[in-house]
Amino acid sequence: MKIGILDSNYNLPLLVEPDTEGESSNLDNLLSWYRDSELLSHKLLKHGAIIFRGFGVNTILAFEKFVTSVSGNLMDYVDGNSPRTKVANSIYTSTEYPAEYFISLHNELSYSSHWPEKLYFCCITASKEGGETPIADSRQILKSLNPKLVEKFTLKQVKYIRNLHSGNGMGVSWQDSFKTSDKSLVEEHNRKAGINFEWKKDGGLRLSQTRPAIAIHPHTGEQVWFNQAEQFHPSSLPKNIYEAMMFYFEGNEEELPQYACFGDHTPIDVSMLDEIRETICQQTVVFPWQEGDVLLIDNMLVCHGRRPFVGPRKILVSLSHF
Repeated sequence: MKIGILDSNYNLPLLVEPDTEGESSNLDNLLSWYRDSELLSHKLLKHGAIIFRGFGVNTILAFEKFVTSVSGNLMDYVDGNSPRTKVANSIYTSTEYPAEYFISLHNELSYSSHWPEKLYFCCITASKEGGETPIADSRQILKSLNPKLVEKFTLKQVKYIRNLHSGNGMGVSWQDSFKTSDKSLVEEHNRKAGINFEWKKDGGLRLSQTRPAIAIHPHTGEQVWFNQAEQFHPSSLPKNIYEAMMFYFEGNEEELPQYACFGDHTPIDVSMLDEIRETICQQTVVFPWQEGDVLLIDNMLVCHGRRPFVGPRKILVSLSHF
């Protein structure tokens, strides 16, 4: 295998390719090498993200074979806030959010008490224009943020509020989020996860939970910026949509499909959120997808997003827990 940095200007992602065409480019060869080598586990902790390129992982079946072979702890996407469809066992479309909108960088399910350890993305079809999955090192984001801002978020934490409709409305329905229409199963999940919940008169579900803004990686002991405050706040939306929603929900922002404030219920100043966005932008690495690429991410060390795109695009995702 050939191992090197994709772009020498950045520490991530690491790129793994077959050293020659032919047998070494076979998926079985990659899986055998992956299982027998401890190198990748150390490299992943160092770089946070690895691309496997040139191994023919360009179908749902091939991707399923890859993820089931390298991870025994695949998990379902439950309690999510992004629309996606299950296409195979523990394999989903990466997102079905409208193509024309940017999805800001985030660590998957960092608003939850249970989040995936690793994310696996697979490019089946690369869009002709845009559609990249930008990534950034959460360690460097934390180090680059204003210490006073970090201190405030550390002390106050982040409160996430979600209003999930029952099948008709803005955002994700609670049935789609929890992959069930059984209210008792939803309630059981929320109790175990420490999520406050309330069934609304219109059949929707209101959720709230307070989570830390900083986390410590269990294997490296490093602190990471690990929250979705800026993404949950409506100021992350395009300006015209943000202004329209704030006008409609003025004085009642907690009825928005999703909302973030400090843990003490005080609002987060938009200037602070803009500073976070700018810091993340400065740390962001962007690369074009190639058909058959598999991107492995340590979900605590690296955040990810999605750029707008034009034309067909098919990126799959699978999640594994600790």
